[in-house]
Amino acid sequence: MKFSELVRLLESHGFKLVKEKGSIRYYGKPNHDRLIRVDYHGAKEVPTGTCNAILKAAGIKKG
Repeated sequence: MKFSELVRLLESHGFKLVKEKGSIRYYGKPNHDRLIRVDYHGAKEVPTGTCNAILKAAGIKKG
């Protein structure tokens, strides 16, 4: 999965960009108590473990 696809997936589940510092973006949504950190690198592939950790923290089932 590419970073841009991961961001699109987060946004489709209600997450919005809360803050950005350099290439690090933080996404949040109402009724979700923690921010999701994404080190954004555009068209590059997200490492599998990183992708799974982000999706797990966001409460999104991959499938």
